[in-house]
Amino acid sequence: MSKKQEIILAAQEIIHSKGYQATSISDILTAANIGKGQFYHYFSSKHDLGLAVIDHLILERDLQLIEMILKSTEAPPKQKLNKMLDWILICHTEKENKPGCPIGNLAIEMSEHDETYRIKLQEYFDRWAEAIADNLEDMNHNKVVNSRLHSKKNAEAMIALIEGGIMLMKNQLNSDVLKNILDTVRRQYNLC
Repeated sequence: MSKKQEIILAAQEIIHSKGYQATSISDILTAANIGKGQFYHYFSSKHDLGLAVIDHLILERDLQLIEMILKSTEAPPKQKLNKMLDWILICHTEKENKPGCPIGNLAIEMSEHDETYRIKLQEYFDRWAEAIADNLEDMNHNKVVNSRLHSKKNAEAMIALIEGGIMLMKNQLNSDVLKNILDTVRRQYNLC
C-alpha cells in the first residue's frame, strides 16, 4: 500500500468517527504517523484529502455493494436485495461504537457546505438507487412485488429507510434498531 493510500485510510477512519469538520490536519498527521511535509506532498489541503476519502469510500461501495451484489448475474433480484441488506447489517453493526454510515454521515454534514462533496455523494446515491430500482423492476416483471410499484421511487425510499435506520442505530447505540428496520424493508418488498 502506498503512503498516500495509508493517509487516505487513516483520514477515513478519523472522519468516520469525528466528522469532517471536527477532524484537523493534526489529527490526520498523528493517525497516519506523518509530518506536514509528507501530507502536503500528497494533498494540497484538507479539502483535497476529503475528496480523496470520498472517492475511496465510493469506490469501495461501488465495488462491494453495487457491482458485486446488486449487479451480480449469479443470483435473482430478490436474493441480491436480501444480500444487500445482509451486507449493510454486517457492515454497520460490527463496530462497537456504531459510527454510522461513512457516506451518509458525510452527506448529512457536508452537503450544505460544499457543492463538490454534495455532487460526488449524490452521484453515489443515484447509482445505488438505480441498481436497486433495476432489481425491483425485475421483481416487478416476475410478479414478485406489486406490479404498480414505481421502481425508482421505491429504491429511493428503501435507501432512505436504510440510511435512517443506520442513523437511529448510531444515535441509540443499538444494532437491534437497524435489524428491525431492515426486517421491515424485507417484508415491505416481499424479500422474506
